[in-house]
Amino acid sequence: MAVERHIYPGNNTTEGFYSYYNYILGQREANRIICIKGGPGVGKSTFMKKIGETYLERGEDVDFMHCSSDNNSLDGVVLKNRRIALIDATSPHVVDPVNPGAVDQIIHLGDYWNERGIRENKMAVIETNERIKSMFQYAYNYFAAAGKLYENIAAMYDTAIERAEVYKMTATIVGNELAHKELCLNPGNVKKFFASAITPMGITHYIKSLINGYKKIYIISSPVGLCATSLLNVFSESVIYRGFDVELYYCPMRPESKIEHLLVPEIGVAFISVNKYHDLEPWEIATDEEGKNNPEIVHIDMNEMIERRKLEKLEKLIKNNSDSMDKLISDGIECLKLAKQEHDYLESFYIPNMDFKKIDELRNEIIAKIG
Repeated sequence: MAVERHIYPGNNTTEGFYSYYNYILGQREANRIICIKGGPGVGKSTFMKKIGETYLERGEDVDFMHCSSDNNSLDGVVLKNRRIALIDATSPHVVDPVNPGAVDQIIHLGDYWNERGIRENKMAVIETNERIKSMFQYAYNYFAAAGKLYENIAAMYDTAIERAEVYKMTATIVGNELAHKELCLNPGNVKKFFASAITPMGITHYIKSLINGYKKIYIISSPVGLCATSLLNVFSESVIYRGFDVELYYCPMRPESKIEHLLVPEIGVAFISVNKYHDLEPWEIATDEEGKNNPEIVHIDMNEMIERRKLEKLEKLIKNNSDSMDKLISDGIECLKLAKQEHDYLESFYIPNMDFKKIDELRNEIIAKIG
């Protein structure tokens, strides 16, 4: 049965747009990386989506890489069985060929537009792009401010966490899952992505698509700001040094350092963090779409590892910080909505000037070449 997954390779974060595009498919593992160039509305997302769906229908595994700034758009597709990726190589995630010909190939959908028709709207295109840039900057200012409050909340919880309990739990899990796995001279590979994203439609996620077929799933429950980072860091390192590949999914509030979810495909073990931003009930993952999957589910409640008396004087501050953070994130999302509206308007200058019939022919040629 084909495996269909949905992932965010980039995200709107407290540090602006944050990209993990270089993890989509490595140069050494790839048979081919197709970089797709072209402006807004030229059909890049549809081009990639239809190719992905073609191979999914043929029974092959496909990862759909979603755009965090447009809920209906893709930034890439990975044909996993064939080790082929198609990637949107335009701003803000500019991707250039690293090994042209040997691995990388460029397709420019701008070859199929009527340039004269687009140039007739030159000033409108320039001014719309300027408004889009401003809206994103406003959004990132809001998210950066929200990030400061997040740091406050995390620091407050950190004063009350019972580290001995966390270390004991971590040692138990590592022992249970990896004691029979020997250290390996060749460490495993790491992939980094986002499972949830801050988008124009709010905070969205595709966590369920990632864990279908896993044998054992640890569900880590905690309030926002209290996380199991130390557990996930230790477990990921333990797995890597035993030669297993690992997928790490990061938090947009700390996109460089905070792991939210961890997947080890080879041993079928996953760790999923749940909170009010990305909740997932156990019954949602008890079975897959066909009712066949029945993973072992282990609950970890981080609230049980807090010394409550140490938080008594901080509870009001935590709530106030949390409420203010929510408001800042919400205001930032409003800016993303406005940027999306402007982007849709920008596309209106390109769509009427595209030869989509020729793009369809090109897509069929690419599928024929892939085989």
